[in-house]
Amino acid sequence: MKIVPGVSQQLALARAGLLSNIAYKLRFDIPPGQHSPILATAELSFDLADNSVPLQLDYRNDPATISSLSINGAATDVEWVNEHIIVPATQLRPDQNRIEIDFVAGNSSLNRNPDFLYTLLVPDRARTVFPLFDQPDLKAKFELGLVVPAHWQVVANAPLDTLVGLSEGRREYRFLPTRPISSYLFSFVAGKFQSISRRVNGRDMTMLYRETDPARLARNVDAIFDLHGQSLAWLEDYTGIDYPFQKLDFVLIPGFPYSGMEHVGAIQYRASRLLLDDEAPLTDQLERAQLIAHETAHMWFGNLVTMRWFDDVWTKEVFANFMADKIVNPAFPEVDHALNFQVSHYPAAYAVDRSEGANPIRQPLLNLNQAGQLYGDIIYHKAPIMMRQLELVLGEEGLREGLAEYLQRFSYGNATWPELIAILDERTDIDLAAWSEVWVNSPGRPEFHFLCAAVADTGVDQLLQQDPAGEGRVWPQQFELLDLDPLSEHSTILMAVTDTTDVPSSGSGNTPSTTLFNADGNGYGLFPASPEILFSWHRLGPVQKGSALIGTYEQLLADSGFDAARYHAQLLDIVQIEQDSLLLKLALGQLQFIHEHLLPETERSAVTPILEKVLWNGVLAQPHSSRTRLVFRYFAALASSAARVQQLLDIWSGKLEIDNLMLEEDEYVALAETLAIRLPAKSSDIVSRQLADIGNPDSYRRLEFIAPSLSADESVRDAFFETLRDEKNRRTESWVIDAVANLHHPSRLAQSEKYLLPSLELLEEIQITGDIFFPRDWLAVTLRNYYSAAAAQTVRDFLAQRPDYNPQLRMKILQAADGLFRASARLQAANSGTEEMD
Repeated sequence: MKIVPGVSQQLALARAGLLSNIAYKLRFDIPPGQHSPILATAELSFDLADNSVPLQLDYRNDPATISSLSINGAATDVEWVNEHIIVPATQLRPDQNRIEIDFVAGNSSLNRNPDFLYTLLVPDRARTVFPLFDQPDLKAKFELGLVVPAHWQVVANAPLDTLVGLSEGRREYRFLPTRPISSYLFSFVAGKFQSISRRVNGRDMTMLYRETDPARLARNVDAIFDLHGQSLAWLEDYTGIDYPFQKLDFVLIPGFPYSGMEHVGAIQYRASRLLLDDEAPLTDQLERAQLIAHETAHMWFGNLVTMRWFDDVWTKEVFANFMADKIVNPAFPEVDHALNFQVSHYPAAYAVDRSEGANPIRQPLLNLNQAGQLYGDIIYHKAPIMMRQLELVLGEEGLREGLAEYLQRFSYGNATWPELIAILDERTDIDLAAWSEVWVNSPGRPEFHFLCAAVADTGVDQLLQQDPAGEGRVWPQQFELLDLDPLSEHSTILMAVTDTTDVPSSGSGNTPSTTLFNADGNGYGLFPASPEILFSWHRLGPVQKGSALIGTYEQLLADSGFDAARYHAQLLDIVQIEQDSLLLKLALGQLQFIHEHLLPETERSAVTPILEKVLWNGVLAQPHSSRTRLVFRYFAALASSAARVQQLLDIWSGKLEIDNLMLEEDEYVALAETLAIRLPAKSSDIVSRQLADIGNPDSYRRLEFIAPSLSADESVRDAFFETLRDEKNRRTESWVIDAVANLHHPSRLAQSEKYLLPSLELLEEIQITGDIFFPRDWLAVTLRNYYSAAAAQTVRDFLAQRPDYNPQLRMKILQAADGLFRASARLQAANSGTEEMD
């Protein structure tokens, strides 16, 4: 077999047929210095079915880091080829084998900070730390030893076995072997943390944290433990399977690049996602609960049963998200959870499926070194929508019984999506394989068009489902139509299983102005919508309002003739009266994009004072602190006039106090960043004062890192951007994303457009060196604020000049640039129309 970099599918299939009973015994000696080498040992044991061919161990590190290699007791020279240690067939046995290695651990995935570190090894980064068989279907037991400074704390996948005191202020943690887990789930965290332990529903849990504000910690800790306990109890009841691992602990890490990562027994979270501010917006509280439920659900869906290959990575994510939406319901009785599902998933899924870079839920994968590119909003947001449609086909109990069988049959093993579909197929007469082919294996969304009987001469109103790709696909689904005629209001469930669906006639006649299509939010696609529907806002229920907003916004983006200024005005009316936090956030988000991207400059200038006044009055008028905070975030982002920016400065400096607006340290830091950009003459003083006021050392280091991106001096910002070409300056990825967002702030686009091309040129390297979400996030903050024809052409030219460019990264660019493309086309059309009138 040819030896290629990464872990090819061919290699993975070959090894899966040869290896079994794999176990790793690992020991890392971690010094207190961030840059000192970590000496390590690894002992691998495994059974081998055939020893006639050499074996490849995955190790993406300098082979010089290996000081000794022993195969079945015999010292061996290291042969390293294309990220693999070659184990000669002559030294292997056709049964049990043992390999022992002394080495210096690789640093690239150890996320080392001045006084703590953590592993993050998904999807194939375990091989950057130590040699192993790094593929998800070669599950193994991991036995870990960690030598650390005595004042450090440690958490790992399995319970602690023994703690041994060593000399020179050191001690060694020795952990019990794990149950069989995939290599990307192996994890440990070590450093200067504090800990809290609680017993929840009869289970002991420990949380490690670095938060220095005792009040912030105190008001969150009960909720954090309770939400984990509630999630575990719900999942045990739903699946009929007790928690499948030895323990459940979690660590709150500042600057963690993901919201969370589901390491077995040792979940890692971004600290700011769990430690919420006092009176945090309901939307923040919901997102925290969903995050905890998501990561906990992974213990069953992803960790107990794992995808066989990363082309099915979406399966673990869809179940985690789908279950999370169900889990949070009891904890938030005041929330309309159908609306929460709608606003959480549909806008994000549509943002990809409407783009030129739309990708299917399930994508092919030839090598694990490309697996990180599979992650995105389609697997996190379209997949749960697909799963809800599947639940409508099977019924809640049918799906639940099928999933329980799936988990039982493949416990501590691996499975594919087709294997699950085969289980579910037994519970319905519908051909789920064919159903899955459209929903799972193909990209895009259908477009629905209303055909009036009187116009089409069909004798009946019809809804036509069209495949925008011209392939004749039909997405089988069901959804509700609501007739909004004042005299005959009624709703109808439609089953759209063919390309044409008859629509029962209403008293007034169905039209997009009088009928709300997809009123229950179950359908998926581009539906007929008219802004006239929003005049019936007071008559709509929460989900119907969500459908009206999402449907109208999607039509606005799809139709360059749609009046953006009119919709902008309607949104301003809505945000002044809407009381539901989920709908308010949805409307505010749409308002921000339309204001910054879709209005010609003259129109934007004319309505900016109105927008600022509406948002400021909204800040003052909210009856609850949580909604005050929500509206204030958008006011702070959109306020640009001198008077309104001065109000922000007065709030930040303490000169102006607003009822129900109680900001905390991280919010003051965020406001300082905004002000440093909006007030360039005061930028340096604002950053200096904010640094002096920060009490949390991790927050201090973050602001210190991003400070050059806030500078009023363009040459300083240019120099900072140049530093990002060096991988070592991109290691704390969440900080880098925040800094790049500052460089491309809406008020700086004329100066920052020069960063677009070099940012695109860096993307391939970022994909190789960064974690899974870094390329997507890098593109998002780089492109999202632009709307000019020149910026759009820069992206187009970049892709046109690279016909052989990585297909997955090409899709990511097209997805991130969708708003730019649509905005620039719309503004060009508007300018052209103005010129014609002149």
